[in-house]
Amino acid sequence: MTESLITDGAPLGGWRKSSYSGPEAGSCLEVLDGHSAGVPVRDSKNPHGPAVLVPASAWSTFVTAVRSGVFPS
Repeated sequence: MTESLITDGAPLGGWRKSSYSGPEAGSCLEVLDGHSAGVPVRDSKNPHGPAVLVPASAWSTFVTAVRSGVFPS
């Protein structure tokens, strides 16, 4: 899988917290839909930090695996 890094994800608008992130302020993942080069993913506790840009096909495969229970909680 090829990954790219966005050094500061803050200028990108429209981040949403993953539905699999817990309600407490702990480990929260945010994703951004509609980016032309893939799916940016970042740590919600660090909005000015880096975001990993995952190819859309790889992200889709990952989400399908999570939903099917491949990665138990």
